[in-house]
Parts: sequence; structure tokens; C-alpha cells
Amino acid sequence: MNLSRIGAGLHRALPDDLLLLACRFSIAGVFWLSGRTKVEGWFTLTDTTFLLFRQDYALPLIAPEIAAYLATAAEHVLPVLLVLGLGTRFAALGVLGMTAVIQTFVYPSAWPTHLSWAAPMLVLLGRGGGRWSLDQLIARRWRSR
Repeated sequence: MNLSRIGAGLHRALPDDLLLLACRFSIAGVFWLSGRTKVEGWFTLTDTTFLLFRQDYALPLIAPEIAAYLATAAEHVLPVLLVLGLGTRFAALGVLGMTAVIQTFVYPSAWPTHLSWAAPMLVLLGRGGGRWSLDQLIARRWRSR
């Protein structure tokens, strides 16, 4: 068994663009589902959401009501951008920032979970959305002008 041949075969079977797509979708899913727990219907924040931001989350320097709206909006917009691969680095940075706030102020003992979220976001920050993203489509069209 030649491990280098196996590794090369896996590299061909798992191209970087597929891995970047997986990073985008995995993080988008986590934050989209979290955002959906905070609303009723399309985008009506629940009383429970405001209660969470007043009592459990209690972020410093920002009113709980404002934090609730900002976080919930970000949990809806940023995942859509990630799935589309539109503004991928911006969206990954936004979600990474939210993760840092959650880690620092809300659930500091949940670092293993937050690290598992941060890893794909760091990949997206460094590599972008890949060829299977709107970012690349826009870049190609821009270059062909």
C-alpha cells in the first residue's frame, strides 16, 4: 500500500473547490438554524429572543434589544452570502466575529464547539469561496472587461 498514491488520489477526489463549498455550507447551516430559532414567521423576533439577550447573553456596551436585532439579522444574511459565495471573505469574517463574541462573553467554556466553527471560517478568509462561488463568477466577468 503506497500512502502517497492514496493521498494523491484523495487530493484529486476532494478538490479545493469542493472543500471550500463544504466550509461555506457547514458554517452557513449552523448560523442560519440559530437565526431561525430567534424568529417567528419570516422575521419577527420572539419574546424569548429578547429575554435571552437581556439575561443569558447580556453583552457589554450594546443594548440587548439592538444586539438581538443585529445578531438575528446577521444570522440570516451572512449564511445566505456564504451559500451563494458572495462576499465570502466578508461573510466569513462577520460569522467569525460573532463566534468570538459568543466565545468571549456568552459561552466561554464552549471553546471546542467554537473552534470547530472558526476553522472553516479561517479557511474561507484565507482562500475565499473557490471557483464554485459568485465571487469567482463576478471576478471572471470583471477581468474579461
